[in-house]
Amino acid sequence: MIQRMQTVWLLLATVSAFLTCKLSFFSGNIIGDDKIKVFSQLTASFNLILLVLTVILGSVSFLAIFLYKNRKLQLRITLAAILLSIVIPILYYMQAQKFVEGTYSITAVISILIPVLLILAARGINSDQKLVKSLDRLR
Repeated sequence: MIQRMQTVWLLLATVSAFLTCKLSFFSGNIIGDDKIKVFSQLTASFNLILLVLTVILGSVSFLAIFLYKNRKLQLRITLAAILLSIVIPILYYMQAQKFVEGTYSITAVISILIPVLLILAARGINSDQKLVKSLDRLR
């Protein structure tokens, strides 16, 4: 259902999650196999665990859009996605510690924006649920 604002929030969270696969979180030098500093960018595809969790986050966020008829399940899935979206930046930070030198990219904001978008979607789903319950009481 496109008219609901949480659909927009979930879609933006999905797009943001998949953007983190290509956009860097951290850029800098890392020690390579030959003890030589190599410039590298930390993206979701840098580590297999990060890539899998990011794809799961994007897929779950996209799946939640189509669960508008079952708001309770949609809310549960969105809350699980919020927890996952909080874990992913922590994993990014842990991977960034492996770099010898470097800086955080401006696109790191996207990883922090995803939980905010999911929280906004959860608030919208919850308000819809309350509205339906209040209308059921009136019947």
